[in-house]
Amino acid sequence: MTVPRHVNFWEALRFWLKLGFISFGGPAGQIAVMHRELVEQKRWISEQRFLHALNYCMLLPGPEAQQLATYIGWLLHRTWGGVVAGVLFVLPSLLILIGLSWVYVVHGQVAWVAGLLYGIKPAVAALVLQAVHRMGSKTLRHPRRAPLLWAVAVGSFLALAVFGVPFPLVVLAAALVGWLGGRWVPDQFARTGGGHAAAATTAAHQPAVIDDHTPTPDHARFSRARLLRVLSGGAVLWALPMGALVAWKGWTGTLAAMGWFFTKAALLTFGGAYAVLPYVYQGAVVEHGWLLGPQMIDGLALGETTPGPLIMVVAFVGFLGGWGQQVLGPDALFLGAALAALVVTWFTFLPSFIFILAGGPLVESTHGKLHFTAPLTAITAAVVGVIASLALFFLVHVAYPSGTAGGWLRPDWAALVLVAFAAVALIRFKQGVIRVIVACALAGWAWRSLYGG
Repeated sequence: MTVPRHVNFWEALRFWLKLGFISFGGPAGQIAVMHRELVEQKRWISEQRFLHALNYCMLLPGPEAQQLATYIGWLLHRTWGGVVAGVLFVLPSLLILIGLSWVYVVHGQVAWVAGLLYGIKPAVAALVLQAVHRMGSKTLRHPRRAPLLWAVAVGSFLALAVFGVPFPLVVLAAALVGWLGGRWVPDQFARTGGGHAAAATTAAHQPAVIDDHTPTPDHARFSRARLLRVLSGGAVLWALPMGALVAWKGWTGTLAAMGWFFTKAALLTFGGAYAVLPYVYQGAVVEHGWLLGPQMIDGLALGETTPGPLIMVVAFVGFLGGWGQQVLGPDALFLGAALAALVVTWFTFLPSFIFILAGGPLVESTHGKLHFTAPLTAITAAVVGVIASLALFFLVHVAYPSGTAGGWLRPDWAALVLVAFAAVALIRFKQGVIRVIVACALAGWAWRSLYGG
């Protein structure tokens, strides 16, 4: 395989568009897809640079997979590269969700999705298991060489899965362990990767376009003037639409209220979509009454059937709120609901672009510096535990979709068989994500059609 010295912008654009349509499986699955495509196959970015960017994105509020795509796009092709990568990551799911939301409110049910969703959920669980395998094999070296990294991974898993510790505390604890470990036992944090996977990667190493020791591009170097331009531009991009909405209907208007609420959701919530959703539920259902609780659950189901970040369920919330509040009047229900979905999406994702474009140069300046990379290496180990806890969450809900009232010994065996087949196809036989998802969706639809439920 010959690695190009430069990635053409239009080639990258085609990839980001493709990624927007195949990024199923939540953040873990999406990160796994990007790792396979960009690190292992295309070699646009090296393992260490990929994980360095991922660690930064994990520290931020908002969807880390979309932020990671934005970061890599920016690193390759400056500001417009980051904007294109980030926008195309969410645009397909936004358009699909607007269409599904219209079907939902017009027909009042999503029964036609049930069979496909029954098969997709085991595939999603398998994707998360694949992410644990990939990230763990790349991050965790032999336990005798890096016991602290293994302790961080296991500890983060137990903290989330057993003790319910908030995600930000897990990240902060991992960073503290990395900071102390970088001082006391630096060999354990000197680099990421290990085990047989790392040996294979080293043996078959191909230089990446942005390799471990590639100098930071000029546009990615820190500059106070550039930082001020990005922050000022972000403030204008937030203030102009918010000002227009307030001038139109006032602060109490539905669209202005949505813009302000989802700005807070984007800034104040950490830990990915599952950490954000309780906050969204409390505000959208309980406080503002934009939709009902059962509708929120249906929206989550629809979100799981579409590519893109799971937090895109906020587009469903905005659509139903705009429809119910008739923001453009009773004669333009669809246009008003679609506008509300766009408003919600804008204010939810704008901070993510600002975080990456403003903070990226600072992160690039720390590449290869142990006092900074050691905490981030520990965070990467914690991410392995976090993803493992998410895998357990999915497996339990796949095995017991209605809870454990029928007993722990009566799981949904058909769904667990689908998980096993999907995991083997992904991990052992390296099958493509789309192929596995489609096969599981069709199998689930056929099973439900034959046996009901």
